[in-house]
Amino acid sequence: MRCPFCSMNSTYVLDTRESMEDAVRRRRECENCKKRFTTYERADIDIVVLKKDGRRERFDREKIKRGIVKACEKRPVSIEDIEKIVDFVESKALDKKDIKSGEIGNFVIKKLKLLDKVAYIRFASVYKDFQDVESFEEEAKKLK
Repeated sequence: MRCPFCSMNSTYVLDTRESMEDAVRRRRECENCKKRFTTYERADIDIVVLKKDGRRERFDREKIKRGIVKACEKRPVSIEDIEKIVDFVESKALDKKDIKSGEIGNFVIKKLKLLDKVAYIRFASVYKDFQDVESFEEEAKKLK
């Protein structure tokens, strides 16, 4: 495993545990710089996402995570909370072989709404493709 701090390939595992949804958590330390970091191992499962325009894409856990991280920028939302949302979405997607992108968005929106209203509005503004200020205001009013 390459160290994310110094890029050396000399790390060792300090601790291994099962965590979250079907993941193995490993706490590692770099032999070179002595910094510690955590890695997660997950099974590589083929799930197809059906896009609105009819295209088919491979399920990309990191793409979903990036969207949520962007919505949660400068908000009091931990990376662990974001991982839990992504785990939830992935577990729902595993129930099917194909999943619509709209279903993924709905799962994320429901979880963000409970977690942080500002992050919810940010994500919804992109996901629901607000075309004007009125649409944005209507969505915000639903939160009160």
